[in-house]
Amino acid sequence: MIRAALLCVALAAPAAAQEEAERGTGAVLRGLDKISGAVEDVTLVNGARVSLGRLEIRLQECRYPAGNPAGDAWAFLEISEDGRAEPVFRGWMIASSPALNPLDHARYDVWVLRCTTS
Repeated sequence: MIRAALLCVALAAPAAAQEEAERGTGAVLRGLDKISGAVEDVTLVNGARVSLGRLEIRLQECRYPAGNPAGDAWAFLEISEDGRAEPVFRGWMIASSPALNPLDHARYDVWVLRCTTS
């Protein structure tokens, strides 16, 4: 019953609710080591990888609201950990709502700050 109600709400949502987006050239991410308290900001271009402690972070792309590069940012990330075959995170992170789709890791937090445009 609840599933049917949610489906009706999703189908009734106007198409205009989706915001037009532009693709940035990269993103600025922030990483936190919860054990040491160390915070590190990293700038990546689309397709690049960076190491943060035992994590390897790959930015596939970053998007922002059309005409507003200082607005919200959405980044598609793949985060792997040394010694694990499967990624510990793969999906979109949203700068304005980091808790919506967070990295669930015992030691590290990673979140998106903004897209870069050049």
